[in-house]
Amino acid sequence: MWQFYCGIFRSNVNINKVDTQTAKYIINYFPNLLTDLERKAIRHNSSIYKLENATSHNANLIKVYKEKGWLTSDQNVLDLLGGGYKEFELNVANRILAQNPDKVFFNNCPKCNQLSRTPYARQCRFCGHNWHNLRVAQFKLNNSFQITGREFFLLGQVVKGEIKTGQFIDLTMLGLNKRPQIAVVEFALKREDGEVWEDIGLGTNELTEEDKEYLKSVGSFGTPFDIIYER
Repeated sequence: MWQFYCGIFRSNVNINKVDTQTAKYIINYFPNLLTDLERKAIRHNSSIYKLENATSHNANLIKVYKEKGWLTSDQNVLDLLGGGYKEFELNVANRILAQNPDKVFFNNCPKCNQLSRTPYARQCRFCGHNWHNLRVAQFKLNNSFQITGREFFLLGQVVKGEIKTGQFIDLTMLGLNKRPQIAVVEFALKREDGEVWEDIGLGTNELTEEDKEYLKSVGSFGTPFDIIYER
């Protein structure tokens, strides 16, 4: 039981000009946008690679991989890989950008506009420019929910820095291409099994119903994400 008391970026990449590195970036950091068949294709390709580079090859090992679902005979999956894995990655990235352009965040360097290695990087691998100063705090998510007639709250702990209203929650690490503004910061008491502890609640009004359902499905998230002063 919780008791409270007071105390969009869009893709700027032309989907017809996605290169290999951009495709890998999309697939690696936005896996929630993959289809089931695409996930199976990635797992199948990874398993083939491991088998080809194993120190010993035997039928029993292949049998184990098949039993665990790491290898597949599903022709729909194999067709996705028919042109090779590089072509598969490009096709997947183009599909994601065509269908979900508002859900992919490209972390481009503010100085040279090159794509960073990860969505969370704060230093450019090309020109060396860094933008660590955008981060004012880090927050670890424990839970999130909607209070009727009020803001949607993300509950958790401040890991570093100080969080204030007017700052922005960088949700890209959670696979959501949004940086909603913090409307309220409140304390929340949780009572469970006779124990009581305090969390911080960050309230925002800038998320869609789909965004809210996604965050609720994520639940807790072990890696702290950034709170920034501008978006």
